[in-house]
Amino acid sequence: MRTNQLIIALFQRFCWLDEGLQSRLHDHGWPDVSRPQSMVMTNVVSGIVRPSDIARNIGVSRQAIHSTIGQMVTLGIVQLEPDPADRRHMIVSLTDLGARMRQDAQRAMDAMTTQIAARLGQPQFDALLAALDADWGDNIELVASAPRRRSA
Repeated sequence: MRTNQLIIALFQRFCWLDEGLQSRLHDHGWPDVSRPQSMVMTNVVSGIVRPSDIARNIGVSRQAIHSTIGQMVTLGIVQLEPDPADRRHMIVSLTDLGARMRQDAQRAMDAMTTQIAARLGQPQFDALLAALDADWGDNIELVASAPRRRSA
């Protein structure tokens, strides 16, 4: 069994996509954004707009996501506003600048998708998407022989 290959291959391909996206955006004159900033934008475009939900979705702390969002506010890409459904929470939205950047990002992703499909062949590309879209079930639970200890 090739136990480490899956996570390494998925991560390498994710990095390949993100680096290609960043390169294409840079070529169009957009400011460089970090991978966490790119992930925030991806979540916002997908409708995940509360910072706590974004943090959970990408596996970082709320403090880290607030720092990342703060950097993006400074760049003028996103804004934070009170959630109209619950004033105790904030929501992230794209600014006009961020929306224009997102349009270029979508065109770049469309071009890279076409490139991948051409390189792999359409049947393999379709199979790849089907495998990634398939229901993998609930997350695999750890089988612990001893209770976990918390660090102090």
